[in-house]
Amino acid sequence: MNKINLNKMIGGWFIGNFEPSIHKTTDFEVGIKNYKKGECVEKHYHKIAVEYTIIIEGEAIMNGIQYNAGEVIKVEPFEVSDFKAITEVKSVVVKIPSVINDKYKVND
Repeated sequence: MNKINLNKMIGGWFIGNFEPSIHKTTDFEVGIKNYKKGECVEKHYHKIAVEYTIIIEGEAIMNGIQYNAGEVIKVEPFEVSDFKAITEVKSVVVKIPSVINDKYKVND
């Protein structure tokens, strides 16, 4: 049995094709994301990966739609998304596959 603190991971990402990782794989990425009220993620898209965001606690807005605890959001490749925490938010994010540098900012 191994114990690794999530605080040692970068941005909450702990499984995927990056370092540090508790399980290095190109198949998928998993991250636990914690956001403070008002915190935002800029508009971006992925060319390859499908991204699933599961809201565990709190309320957030993605692309102008409010999501609450228990809801899952699927974002397809080339679909632009953004994120704003209405309250403190805890989420789990899964990206399939794990591709380095597959995040592209959108300049409005």
